[in-house]
Amino acid sequence: MKPRRQPLPLYGLPERAVSKGMAKLVQRSAARLAAVQALYQMDIAGTPLPDILTEYESHWMGGDVDGQKRSEAERAFFRDNVSGVLREQRTIDPVVDDVLAQGWPLRRVETVLRAVLRAGAYELMHRPEVPARVVVNEYVNVAGAFLDREETGMVNAVLDGLARRLRADEFLRPAVD
Repeated sequence: MKPRRQPLPLYGLPERAVSKGMAKLVQRSAARLAAVQALYQMDIAGTPLPDILTEYESHWMGGDVDGQKRSEAERAFFRDNVSGVLREQRTIDPVVDDVLAQGWPLRRVETVLRAVLRAGAYELMHRPEVPARVVVNEYVNVAGAFLDREETGMVNAVLDGLARRLRADEFLRPAVD
């Protein structure tokens, strides 16, 4: 019997361990993680978009952080997600508000959680080429890097609810293994 494969870490995966087919997936996961971190930093520190893009692309993506090598991120995907969330925030926030529990608008949600929900909602709304189930799973994984189990469950519930509203047709078909 083969041992179970462990899930891939969000960053720090040695490049030699990644096949060519998986490289793009790892780069997209790293881009999502970096996008959430960048959105968080912009929200907390007010860092302007050009500065945040430059900082993350020159230092955080593929660099050595705290003695750990980060996987290279797909830069165009990162840029699109960060700038897209900012550009579409007035459209994204009310849609997410509709899925959140009554009386808890997105502006009252903790900053990291808000960044994860906005990034996931942006992909669900503006990246139809990425399957909805992939978007939900990826952002649940990103949330798990920063948030506790309860908040991660909230990310799953909100993004799944949003995905079922925005992309109902994808949930009519059975999931592919």
